[in-house]
Amino acid sequence: MSIDEKTYGELREIAARYPQARSGLLPMLHLVQSTEGSVTPAGIDACAEVLGLTPAEVSAVATFYTMYKRHRVGDFHVGVCTNTLCAVMGGDAIHQRLTEHLDVGPDEIADKRQGDQYTVSVERVECNAACDYAPVVMVNWEFLDNQTPDGLVRTVEALRAGHPVASTRGPRICTWKQAERVLAGFEDGLADEGPAAGPASLVGLEIARDQGWTPAGAGVGAKGDSDD
Repeated sequence: MSIDEKTYGELREIAARYPQARSGLLPMLHLVQSTEGSVTPAGIDACAEVLGLTPAEVSAVATFYTMYKRHRVGDFHVGVCTNTLCAVMGGDAIHQRLTEHLDVGPDEIADKRQGDQYTVSVERVECNAACDYAPVVMVNWEFLDNQTPDGLVRTVEALRAGHPVASTRGPRICTWKQAERVLAGFEDGLADEGPAAGPASLVGLEIARDQGWTPAGAGVGAKGDSDD
């Protein structure tokens, strides 16, 4: 397989955004995933050619970060956090229930049962930095908070059937390739859709406001009082 000219043009466009072109490698790899579905050998060669790097140098980056997949994933890639807090709150049970429901293992895809259904893949992921909403799941990098085993199964089946599903903090969930194109820096117009933060994440801010706390040195006037 080879990379088409449109993608080559967009790879060059990404590289041109940076004072040093090689700084664009991460979004370039996301662009490859948006067209190829994963980081393919052809995609690695294309990135190397555009940046003047060796394929080995590009591969070193692509294999270091877990967001880059060297194998095909589903239209909806489900990452279940099973790190300490999420596991205690039910992450392991969620992962077991979903993989049994879909009859998939690591690096496997639940294929379409009918022509109008989407594919799904599942993996265990490390901390999603959302412990205040444990157990947390991400679908194509969008948050689904406070999940339950049966609740996630219902959500995944809705996605497979093509029904719109909103993330908890963010826009409606799009397909893997669509999400990867956004991560490559090409907007989809959904940046302002949905809430950006939830109440649990804002508790500390509310306490600080109630107590009149401000960061040390931020807006401090005479006698240590805030200027505002």
